[in-house]
Amino acid sequence: MVVKLNAIKREDLTKSATKEIRRSGKIPAVVYGKDKESKSVAIDSIALVKTVRDEGRNAIISLEVENDGAVDVMLHDYQIDPIKDQLIHADFYVVNMSEEMDVAVALRLDGEAQGSKDGGVLQQPLYEIQVRAKPGSIPEEIAVDVSALKVGDSLTVADIPTEGSYEILDEQETTIATVVPPTTEEDFESDTDGNAEPELVGADKEDKE
Repeated sequence: MVVKLNAIKREDLTKSATKEIRRSGKIPAVVYGKDKESKSVAIDSIALVKTVRDEGRNAIISLEVENDGAVDVMLHDYQIDPIKDQLIHADFYVVNMSEEMDVAVALRLDGEAQGSKDGGVLQQPLYEIQVRAKPGSIPEEIAVDVSALKVGDSLTVADIPTEGSYEILDEQETTIATVVPPTTEEDFESDTDGNAEPELVGADKEDKE
């Protein structure tokens, strides 16, 4: 689904103008793409955050730039103020809806692994999958059922169901989920013994002296 957002052109790129934009509830942004001239714009920060939250990071956005028509874009990058935890800048990449592109898609594990019920610990070493697809076919996320996993079992990229018009680019043998045995008190004591501090060289000699 294509989401529509409005943007206004930024002619004044000074710091004072940028501060005024942020005070008005908007953020500065850049729109660019292959063989496209970059444009400086401003966009409503709340509308953008809501779009990403509701539609996902890879949502196709029809960006209506003031007096310049609409252009299909994806959110390519963004910056967050680490102190205020607020969105302060965004980069949009112009996409060609008929050409494939490579993007990262969130990986979600569904279900409760049987191994977890038996006391094991489910681990997820991979949280994103690289896929190649046309913009309109990029999934919001990819879900994998882990219900059948027992202690010692694992799933790899090869086990991901191939639904939809996209190609997974990650290596097939890459582990995406595994159930490891629970750590016992004996294991902890064994690790502690193995990490005992080494005896200081020359300590005995000093004691004898």
